[in-house]
Amino acid sequence: MKQGLKIAGWLCALLVMLSGGCKSEESGGANAGGAVATGDKSITVVWAEWPPADYLQELANEFTKESGIQVKVEQIPWAQFQDRVFAALAAQDATYDLIVGDSQWLGKAVSGGHYVDLTDWLKENVEMDQFYQTAVQAYAEYPKDSGKLYALPAEGDAVGFAYRKDLFEDPKEQAAFKQKYGYDLKTPDTWQQFRDIAEFFTRPDKSLYGAALYFGKDYDSVTMGFQQVLWSFGGELYDPQTMQVEGVLNSETGVKALEFFVGLRKFTIPNSETYYWNECLTAFQEGKVAMTMNYFAFFPGLLDSSKNPHAEHTGFFLMPGVKQSDGSLRRYISIGGQGVSLSKYSKKHDLCYEFLKWFAKKENQMKWAQLGGFPCRQDVLESEEFLSAKPFNPVFAASFPHLRDFWTIPEYASLLESCQRHWNAAVVGQENPKQAMDAIAKEHTEILKKAGILK
Repeated sequence: MKQGLKIAGWLCALLVMLSGGCKSEESGGANAGGAVATGDKSITVVWAEWPPADYLQELANEFTKESGIQVKVEQIPWAQFQDRVFAALAAQDATYDLIVGDSQWLGKAVSGGHYVDLTDWLKENVEMDQFYQTAVQAYAEYPKDSGKLYALPAEGDAVGFAYRKDLFEDPKEQAAFKQKYGYDLKTPDTWQQFRDIAEFFTRPDKSLYGAALYFGKDYDSVTMGFQQVLWSFGGELYDPQTMQVEGVLNSETGVKALEFFVGLRKFTIPNSETYYWNECLTAFQEGKVAMTMNYFAFFPGLLDSSKNPHAEHTGFFLMPGVKQSDGSLRRYISIGGQGVSLSKYSKKHDLCYEFLKWFAKKENQMKWAQLGGFPCRQDVLESEEFLSAKPFNPVFAASFPHLRDFWTIPEYASLLESCQRHWNAAVVGQENPKQAMDAIAKEHTEILKKAGILK
């Protein structure tokens, strides 16, 4: 990169001699910090390598037809996505103009000065009141409750379940289930019902198991799988007011939640302690499980009969919750998805603003949904057109009020790694649930004290 800068400097010097100087169109106001490269009407959006990025490229092609601005969606494999993007940001590289990054990146990216503050621009140019507040807080706001926005919600996502309707609706299965458990077999509203159904369909002699769950140690797998159980049981990752972890995460409630989650292991496929979205998807497609946890972004693959022999009999249901003493249901769901942020080092801020303004419009968000993306605009998600487009869309829309995120502070990677290591250890039996929760609470306390967040 240094050699490239030298060449650029030499060319600029040559232009100075020939034409009197190197000129750039400086951005002002909301565009401060970026410039449009003269004659170059193109921008690069970087995202992970997965179907939504393909959908975004298709949508962006429509923008190109209307505006003449070329948009390239560069895809990076998930395993390298975060490292490569942050390496570019650290080098102040202008390669990526717009970054569709995970919500937990916000703290690190904003604290590092890498993202442009979009607060005023979004208020002036986008109907932000039409976007779900949950999505805005998760994908765009940092610090929490500050009102400062560094992204436009782009791809909404959540964890949900797919299930085998042919099994659930079989009269013989229904009769046998009711005889054993005393209530009707249907998609579960509570985690206890989920546990019963998973047990009922676990039949190793027939290579059938109750469920495929996020148990893996890689990235955020087991954390995304377990935290929604923790929250629904009434536990917390930390005290939201004080950031205290000791006595909160590893409370009696927290330990019981992990005991329950680990207990589901016996109703899953042997050696599935490494499972994340891909393995869960494959297990369902191969007919090995009656239910599978997964992100909604991957559910389109279950409707394709060439990939899923059970596509015709595949249904979807909302993440279960825990029934309270007053009869209400406490339900929380792990939020997935990403916001799109503007790199401070981009030289094409004006072009990026044009694209973001276009992308946020209702009619284009509807096109985004039709392609397979999950918009965060409430008026789109609640529209009959969206709800009737795909069988999982109503479940996705119903998930939004229950979504929660974990840490967005710069230390999130260390906090996440601790959870991944110990919760996976509990799943495989290397630690008991109390040991795992105590270990995480201790490590998180040390991390937060070192960061100056806890005294």
